[in-house]
Amino acid sequence: MSGLRSGLSWPALAAGLLAGFVGFASSFAVVLQGLRAMGADAAQAASGLMALSIAMGLCGIILSAWRRMPISVAWSTPGAALLAASAMPEGGFPVAVGAFLMSATLLVAAGLWRPLGRAVAAIPAPLANAMLAGVLLGLCLAPMRAVAEAPAMGLAIVLAWALVGRVNRLLAVPAAVLVAGGLIAATVALPEGILAAAGPVPVWVTPAFTWPAAVGLALPLFIVTMASQNIPGMAVLAVNGYRPAPGPLFTVTGLFSLLGAPLGGHAVNLAAITAALCASPEAQPDPARRWWAAVVAGLVYVGFGLLAGAAVAFVGAAPPVLIQAVAGLALLGAFSGALHGALAVPAQREAAVITFVVTASGLSVAGVSGAFWGLLAGGAMLLLHRRRG
Repeated sequence: MSGLRSGLSWPALAAGLLAGFVGFASSFAVVLQGLRAMGADAAQAASGLMALSIAMGLCGIILSAWRRMPISVAWSTPGAALLAASAMPEGGFPVAVGAFLMSATLLVAAGLWRPLGRAVAAIPAPLANAMLAGVLLGLCLAPMRAVAEAPAMGLAIVLAWALVGRVNRLLAVPAAVLVAGGLIAATVALPEGILAAAGPVPVWVTPAFTWPAAVGLALPLFIVTMASQNIPGMAVLAVNGYRPAPGPLFTVTGLFSLLGAPLGGHAVNLAAITAALCASPEAQPDPARRWWAAVVAGLVYVGFGLLAGAAVAFVGAAPPVLIQAVAGLALLGAFSGALHGALAVPAQREAAVITFVVTASGLSVAGVSGAFWGLLAGGAMLLLHRRRG
């Protein structure tokens, strides 16, 4: 009887399938944009997408089965947006992979060494949100650029997102992905052998390490992953009655990020939106059985990872502006939340605006991206105001 009570239920199966589909379809275009911006070629981008999908799938399965809790894992969508908004580092993709490894090491350290985790949590939320909003701004303008450059297809994608969003917000971006996919298939000559490219495509990238990449990529990637993914992910679990120790979860996701980095994956972390799908009562009335939903979602991610080659080949044949439009639509919700959080505290609003402006400007000094300088400028303004007070 106890085995039956702890088994997979139909609601958990449905929730897991939905979470896996939404988690992948809603942001894989952002991931590909980020990897290509860092200098990855088509094979390396496919390898990175595969590594991330399989890593987050296996990590979610292991953590959920270990803790008997619906611990959903995702790739770092804000981290991918950060990469997409940053200039390619000097030295190309190997240097970016070196930054991925450094960021993953910091994620492991945040789980093992509490002061580091507390230091990230101590970054004023308005500044962290303003940095994220600045990173996302340029990407969120892409749907309008698509409407200007390809009015018929751009409007079809935006309308699909808007109309489906009125019925179910979670399915809005997947609907836009499906419409974009249909338009691409109908109007673009797809490469021959696209189905043959669907299998696993691991490509090893020997990392290179530079100081500018450590400061301008690795550190901001770590901060946005912790502040925008791991900490909200823990909050979603707590709201639904689950309170696992955060340290081991950060450590395990950091270890999977380490494993995926040499294959091109930037970071995996605790999920927030898909965590809500798997951890809510709708997934299963019995809280002790909801962990199955996260396991099913993990299996879906692994399945998508095995098709990464075909996904990259399909996207590579498409007009870039359409893929950018889908990525921008996928990030509007995150941008809205980040902008609201950035302006939520009146006393820190000016510092947050400075962080946002500097980050969004794309400023790069000594090879260090604007995300770092934005956080530094906002922090300096905050300290100046406190001294005046």
